[in-house]
Amino acid sequence: MTGATAVGVVQGDLVLGGAAVPDVASVQVSPALSRFPASTEQFVGRSTELQRLDDALAQSGRAAVVAVHGLGGVGKSTLSSEFVRLHAQRYSVVWWITADSPTAIDTGLADMVTTFAPHAADLPLEQRTELAVQWLATHDGWLLVLDNLTTPGDVAGLLERVRSGAVLITSRQGTGWRGVTTVSLDVLSPQQAEELLSKIVRLDWPSADLTGASELCEELGWLPLAVEQAAAYIGQAHITPGDYLELLKRYPARMFTATAEGGDAQRTMARVWHVTLDRLADTPLAGRLLRHLAWYAPDGIPRAFLALQFEEPDLTEALGRLAAHSMITLGVDTISVHRLIQAVSRTPDPDDRHRLPEDVAASRDAAWVCLAEVLKELDARDPAAWPAFRLVLPHIRAIFANTSSDDDSLEACWTLNELARFVENQGDVATSISYKIRALSGYERLCGSEDQATLIMRNNLAYAYKAVGDLDRAIPLLELTLADTERLLGADHPETLNQRGNLASCYGEKGGWTEAIPLMQSVRADRERVLGPDHPQTLRSRNNLAHAYQASGDQVQAIELYETNLGDYERVLGADHPETLFARNNLACAYADGGQTGRAARLLEAVLEVQNRVLGPEHPDTLVSAMNFASARASTGDLEQAIRLLESVLATSERVLGPDHKRTRVVRDRLSEVLEKF
Repeated sequence: MTGATAVGVVQGDLVLGGAAVPDVASVQVSPALSRFPASTEQFVGRSTELQRLDDALAQSGRAAVVAVHGLGGVGKSTLSSEFVRLHAQRYSVVWWITADSPTAIDTGLADMVTTFAPHAADLPLEQRTELAVQWLATHDGWLLVLDNLTTPGDVAGLLERVRSGAVLITSRQGTGWRGVTTVSLDVLSPQQAEELLSKIVRLDWPSADLTGASELCEELGWLPLAVEQAAAYIGQAHITPGDYLELLKRYPARMFTATAEGGDAQRTMARVWHVTLDRLADTPLAGRLLRHLAWYAPDGIPRAFLALQFEEPDLTEALGRLAAHSMITLGVDTISVHRLIQAVSRTPDPDDRHRLPEDVAASRDAAWVCLAEVLKELDARDPAAWPAFRLVLPHIRAIFANTSSDDDSLEACWTLNELARFVENQGDVATSISYKIRALSGYERLCGSEDQATLIMRNNLAYAYKAVGDLDRAIPLLELTLADTERLLGADHPETLNQRGNLASCYGEKGGWTEAIPLMQSVRADRERVLGPDHPQTLRSRNNLAHAYQASGDQVQAIELYETNLGDYERVLGADHPETLFARNNLACAYADGGQTGRAARLLEAVLEVQNRVLGPEHPDTLVSAMNFASARASTGDLEQAIRLLESVLATSERVLGPDHKRTRVVRDRLSEVLEKF
């Protein structure tokens, strides 16, 4: 802090409450009496915000008032300190007050007048505060900084009386600043965050290895306070940013409170938002809501999600107050939360009443229930349901990454399985497998190994293994599951038939279709008998059997069954349903295998037109049809068009499915075959 002995002349006294007090209108001060924190050499960036402060506070005439608002820890005080360092010479005096309560403001003003007029020191606090306001009202050229103001109402009376000078306010509250210029402060840019980290670390460790700095700063959400806390710890402990990141992931509760030697324990990631939640204690739903939001992705959280869990008008009030205190950002339809606020909010701490373990666990389970409710009664194979699945997907990814299978509820297991079906349908089989493994683990723990839901999950996982060509995992798992299902549910149960059909397909792909066809014929007959001839699973059985005929070389029987089944698909599911489109693709391939290449090309071109419209050009089924269409064009002699199409399909497959995906490898091999003929 800077300060000096008062320089000025007292020319007269006033009488307040029977006591003689200085005539503050005549008190003159010098810049040497200024009091403000020393700025930090580690300041980075913020040139735009500094210029906005400069423009706003350089106004002449009526008092210039600016409020810098933003999330706790975003650097509001640091920005203000840097502004003072740059422009202190502009002002006759600068006075800095920690303004986190009305009492703190009064005390800061009283200290100011005591410094300017030492003989007022014996006056009561309220009289010294009043003299300070009088001095501000009767002088010009000063700068008053009110740091960490709780609410605009705490300073409304002061601002009404001040007609000159400049007031710089920092506050976490972003609303209610009527008639005040505001500057919203966001996190640092990635480059600035890395620069700040480097500057602080190298104060204690000039030769530091900063490997992993970018990844750490991203994990910290580029929040200045978090970067400073991490950097000080890294510099003291002589570890890399990558090491710190690993500690943060393994021991979050401890690292959120860890400070370097001499650090302020109240200015840590775990404590900085505790104060805000304390201020919101009169809105109990605010803390509960923040814990709930902590489990989703940080951006694009649909407000409609919350309506499934929380009642109005309490929900809107709590959201508004959290947004007003910069804890969340509200859009018309969505909510964003800083990722570090989320990380702290979902880390249990028995010593923090805002993060009690039982409350954190309850919020996690409530988030799963909410996501399950969104997907209730939706079919992952129905394009009309895909927008809802895509809406949920990033939030499933987030809660999946931040929770353990040991804590999964039945709602969590069900939701993971539904999302697994969706991403598998979209071609992301690797993610599907990870979701299904987790869901199976939860069902086994919660329901037991012989529960029907557990058996279904085993079958689903085996099917995913089959989809990536891992038959060595798929077949044993299916054989075990089928034996358990037949024993527990019976030979005619739909799930038993489903597993028997999947096993037959695996046998065919691994050992030859001739041996698998009799099993597939029996599955078709059983499904027609048990489920009926028009049931979607019956249609699927016929399609799979036709594929087996085709793969075994019996094109005549394959085409006949494909054609009959396609008519049933169109009648039962509709002409544009994804399964109907895939059935058309299969029929076209059978035409091509039977030598009817022109007919195959025409049908595939028609299928592609509908798939591009219904599924989109990057859907895995669309890519399969595009590859088959290109192959059909090559068979008709149009090699140039075939090569162009296959190159485009390969590029899209590598980007969407990955270079090592089974379907990508098939496209690559098909392109090589056509290039050899060219």
